[in-house]
Amino acid sequence: MTATLLAIFTRPEGGEDALDELMTRYLDEHMPLIEMVPGLRSSVVEKVAQHYAGEDLVIVTRMEFDDSEALQVGMASDEMKVAGRNLRDIAPGLLTLVALDEDPVS
Repeated sequence: MTATLLAIFTRPEGGEDALDELMTRYLDEHMPLIEMVPGLRSSVVEKVAQHYAGEDLVIVTRMEFDDSEALQVGMASDEMKVAGRNLRDIAPGLLTLVALDEDPVS
């Protein structure tokens, strides 16, 4: 069973130019920092294709760790702290970050 961390981003103010800048900086600056987080098994960044209801979400990143202990170690790491500072610079107020329960609801 893996532990999953989801980073969910709302649309920045400033139209398509602001969204393009966010996406470029997120992929070029932030994701290389995330890839250095200890215990990270994989990460996938996806653009939201269609918005049907709720907040105007634009990016969802799924990060997988071996288990909840590995996730906790990763979250407490210096590498994650550096990535967090970077993210506060490029996406202030846009992030929701959640860890999913390792046991799916049946």
